[in-house]
Amino acid sequence: MSSILIKAATIVNEGRIFASDVFIKDGFIEQIAPSLNLKADKEINAEGLHLLPGCIDDQVHFREPGLTHKADIQSESRAAVAGGITSFMEMPNTVPNTVTQELLEEKYSIAAKKSLANYSFFMGATNDNLEEVLKTDPERVCGIKIFMGSSTGNMLVDNEKTLESIFSKTPMLIATHCEDEETIRRNMEIFKERYVENISPEMHPLIRSTEACYKSSSFAVELAKKHNTRLHILHISTGKETELFTNTIPLQDKRITAEACIHHLWFSDEDYQEKGNWIKWNPAVKTAADRDAILKAVINGSIDVIATDHAPHTIEEKSKSYLQAPSGGPLVQHALLAMLQFYHQEKLSLQQIVEKMAHNPSICFKLKQRGFIREGYYADIVLADLNQQVKVSKENILSKCRWSPFEGYTFDSRITHTIVSGHLAYENGQFNDSKPGERLMFHSNH
Repeated sequence: MSSILIKAATIVNEGRIFASDVFIKDGFIEQIAPSLNLKADKEINAEGLHLLPGCIDDQVHFREPGLTHKADIQSESRAAVAGGITSFMEMPNTVPNTVTQELLEEKYSIAAKKSLANYSFFMGATNDNLEEVLKTDPERVCGIKIFMGSSTGNMLVDNEKTLESIFSKTPMLIATHCEDEETIRRNMEIFKERYVENISPEMHPLIRSTEACYKSSSFAVELAKKHNTRLHILHISTGKETELFTNTIPLQDKRITAEACIHHLWFSDEDYQEKGNWIKWNPAVKTAADRDAILKAVINGSIDVIATDHAPHTIEEKSKSYLQAPSGGPLVQHALLAMLQFYHQEKLSLQQIVEKMAHNPSICFKLKQRGFIREGYYADIVLADLNQQVKVSKENILSKCRWSPFEGYTFDSRITHTIVSGHLAYENGQFNDSKPGERLMFHSNH
């Protein structure tokens, strides 16, 4: 199917909402105009539907290689596409950790065969792989990931000398997970002394505290300012951290940017009683005041991007006691629906959702020809019905882990079609796996 004509869609793009047709040919948007009278292999009547640029999720964990009992690139990319995410950037804490160029390219070759969405993979930093990190090609790889807080294997980078070296020598974007390990360990000891084995999920944000987040984030910002590094801080979880970022300069000129995640915008510590380990994430979901401050920073432009940190674990793993249960949960399938719910609740406009989930990730990572509905750009497009409800249930969850923190919730919108690089990958619940997504490419002047 080399051409698609979308008729009578309500387009949300670059701050505008307008009715138009869109003609797609050989992977690209060829024409955007009202009343297009063109022959196409496939015609979609989009009357009553909203047409959005596909979401670009800058932080996912798809668990392949090495942890495929939890998830894999094929299963999770399909869940993402069904949720309106057309491109993802995946994290290096797989097994083995993605800390050499060879291991990085192995992931790309898996995705080239199996990913329904467009893809990129972060190169992982450790305390001793600087040489490998510096070989990373900024035109073909989204960035370097540093865990400045606990992670799998050897991925905690806590050596200040190493951090100085990476920040001063890396010419491309560095994305960081910021939680101060020492603070967390100290808090954990206090809670273990006090409660022994009876530590419960609502203590999670007290152990992985505001102090731990702010100490690490502010240190990362300090390093970036010192070395003029291109820094992107992931999953901001506290109101205090939002003060580290500015909204006084245009995004394309910022050297330091930040991301908010769906769960930190949606849940608060009041939800631990009902949801327990199912909303156990690192960094932790914190107070309602933190949640409100993060949303405010998203709206005022201090936080630039909304993403998922999609990180599935099995039901069996999440059902363990607090101390044994891993952190993370699946979100790609319901991320856009959750933000469209914010539109229904009048918390965000459609233009803001598109800006934070498509335009800004593209600008932030200097993506080539993606993130906007423009002639000459790749056709990464989502059609949504804002008047059709979807109830999340075990039966319609597509992530391999088969659970969701949104289970039982009814959203007031539905994703009807997802087009990935010009390929109609998803239509009304049906997938077309005949064409994989494409490798994302970047402008290298980070």
